[in-house]
Amino acid sequence: MDSLLDYWQPRLIALVSAGQDDDGAHDINHLHRVWRNATLLLAEHEEADALVVLAACYLHDLVNLPKNHPQRHLASRQAAALAVRELAAREFPAQRLDAVSHAIECHSFSAALPARTIEAQIVQDADRLDALGAVGLARLFYIAGRMGSRLAHGQDPLARHRERDDRAYALDHIETKLATLPAMMQTATGRRLGEERLQELLAFRERFAGEWC
Repeated sequence: MDSLLDYWQPRLIALVSAGQDDDGAHDINHLHRVWRNATLLLAEHEEADALVVLAACYLHDLVNLPKNHPQRHLASRQAAALAVRELAAREFPAQRLDAVSHAIECHSFSAALPARTIEAQIVQDADRLDALGAVGLARLFYIAGRMGSRLAHGQDPLARHRERDDRAYALDHIETKLATLPAMMQTATGRRLGEERLQELLAFRERFAGEWC
């Protein structure tokens, strides 16, 4: 299996690098991190097909629509279809294409599709881990800036007396979405790492509010 991974990884990197846009939160380094996260989860699941996981990790954002795009929930399906076409053209093992497609379709939070295979569960967890911790925090504010969100509510950054609105205020996104991710992880290692990284975000949130107003 290692030889297959060594053969396909540079080819997958070349494939995805040719079509990437300027989104720094979903660049090649994001894909490298998702694969690195996945290797941690694969260590707990030897039954998983590592080549399927590798391909899905690198190709899951082939179609990447902005968070506020009206068709955002369809992006993972579009990415899966494009990935299958590109892999088939490069003679990727045909018997693995359906598994790669499913893993890509299910990785997206907004798509809300159930991951039915261990490979899809690993890719989903690995991608969500990159939304947590120090890098996840940086990505949160980067994406919020691209969407035109404010850093936080002027008088109530922790939303103690208002409804949270993470489209208007970046800080709200920690509680609105990111705090829910660890419990949604489908692997034991994913849950453990997710909870550790979430604690970093919650501690930052408190420090931010203390300095904010």
